[in-house]
Amino acid sequence: MASLHDVPASRLTEEVAKELKALKTIRPPKWSIFVKTGTNREKQPADKDWWYLRSASVLRKVHLEGPIGIPTLRRIYGGKGNRGVKPDARRRGSGAVIKHILNQLEKEGLVKKTKRGRVTTPAGVSLLDKTATRIKKEIPGLEKY
Repeated sequence: MASLHDVPASRLTEEVAKELKALKTIRPPKWSIFVKTGTNREKQPADKDWWYLRSASVLRKVHLEGPIGIPTLRRIYGGKGNRGVKPDARRRGSGAVIKHILNQLEKEGLVKKTKRGRVTTPAGVSLLDKTATRIKKEIPGLEKY
């Protein structure tokens, strides 16, 4: 069985996003069509399904780096903020987006809260591994590894 280390991250997040879209508890809130994903952004995301893609990415990050908290995820999903003439400075990502995504993943049973942060549950690991195995079979040349 393949793990998420065996397949490209972008392909894995796209496929997991499709899986999460089929679940009933993972739904973008009403305000998600207006929100920016961080203070370093000028506009909201252009993709209509950005919530599912970010949810899949957060699930992957929690699995890779867990136990992990919201401040660390804000740092990961941040970027360079334009300060005009002054040099760019690091800005954090939206905490509300990350918090709502983590709450939805907890309700679905893919992530759980511990004293040190969030970690993936066996159901979350299973979802990631099954998706990685399916991707590894689809992409020619990856089945060797």
